[in-house]
Amino acid sequence: MLTEDKDTPILRELGQQYAEIAALPIQQEKKAMWKRLNALQPVKPLINISQVPWHEMNVGDELTLRTEDPFCRRLEWHLRQTLYEWRHMPGDMFVEPVMVCPLVVHDTGFGIGEDVDIVKTDERNSVVSRHFHRQINSMDDLEKIKMPQVTYDAEATEANYQRMQALFDGILPVIKRGTTIFWFAPWDELIRWYTVEAAMEELLLNPDLVHASIDRLVQAYLCRLDQYEELNLLSMHDGMGTFATDELPRPGHDPAHIRPADMWGLGAAQIFSDVSPAMHWEFALQYEVRWFQRFGLNYYGCCEPLHRKIDVVGRIPNLRKISMSPWVDVEVGAERMGNRYVFSRKPNPAMLAVDAWDPETARQDLVDTLTKTRAHGCVVEILLKDISTVRYQPQRLWEWSRIAAEVTQDFA
Repeated sequence: MLTEDKDTPILRELGQQYAEIAALPIQQEKKAMWKRLNALQPVKPLINISQVPWHEMNVGDELTLRTEDPFCRRLEWHLRQTLYEWRHMPGDMFVEPVMVCPLVVHDTGFGIGEDVDIVKTDERNSVVSRHFHRQINSMDDLEKIKMPQVTYDAEATEANYQRMQALFDGILPVIKRGTTIFWFAPWDELIRWYTVEAAMEELLLNPDLVHASIDRLVQAYLCRLDQYEELNLLSMHDGMGTFATDELPRPGHDPAHIRPADMWGLGAAQIFSDVSPAMHWEFALQYEVRWFQRFGLNYYGCCEPLHRKIDVVGRIPNLRKISMSPWVDVEVGAERMGNRYVFSRKPNPAMLAVDAWDPETARQDLVDTLTKTRAHGCVVEILLKDISTVRYQPQRLWEWSRIAAEVTQDFA
């Protein structure tokens, strides 16, 4: 018997479970709630959990793969992850009633990789410590940063699509979908080529080189974006609950050819945590806005504390959400933001990594955040992410999800 013949019943059974969940009325209710939040309308604080240490999460073989074919295993992993999240830590997730066949796209990248030493504390964990070796020392070195070349493999995409159609026939519709979200963080790249210490020093010692570096890299990102648009490789993501909105697409929309203007932009300059607002604008944002001005709505920030930079970040066109990382002063951020933007709160995932898990500390952290944000009329989402470990106790994350559901309902 062919491998795929053995794999098909496994995928169809998982697909049936997925389809039943996706058809529940609660899915459309959740999607509508995310739309209200993203429109800055009153709604309960909404919860999303991402970047989970999946290598620690398997309980009762729920995540154990049983298919053999590599293509089928990728589909099985997606289905098992979604079913697991729904059972144990759903937050306010939205399960889309389709199977997505991604377009097969090839990208040559920026022409310069990282020269890095890596230290691991857990061989199974992809989260590692890095020490970078400097590769950009002069203006001449900027030639190492190349303009990406993007190509689309229509034949491979169609082959994948036909396989998925056969696998899920009568259970779930299969749709082709291009890129829906780009992570735009040029400084995340630059520090790999400068080293963190050198990058911060050069802001003062060699600002011309820094300006030229970020200018060239943003140009490379835009070169990539232009090709995605020209090759018609962009898609809207109606199924991404956290970014659901009725404000996109923008006027002039052609459903057969999606533009960046019809999509969300998403980016950050995480290394600028301790850089002043003025320098954040000079060496990051004034270049980054060339990217963000292309998009219909924008989300800015990740781990960097932005509570004292609301005004300068607010210069981003079409800004709708601002990240409020674990290191912000919630009171200051809430007062400065009010209800002008979504207050995108990131609880500290370290609470899940301590020796002794304390659910009441997690509860009080949420209560404290929501008490302060409610006082200033903020529209709030709770995004728990960057979870490097739960000490191989997935129940910690399940319990956090339950607590968050209770607390956010109390603040509805």
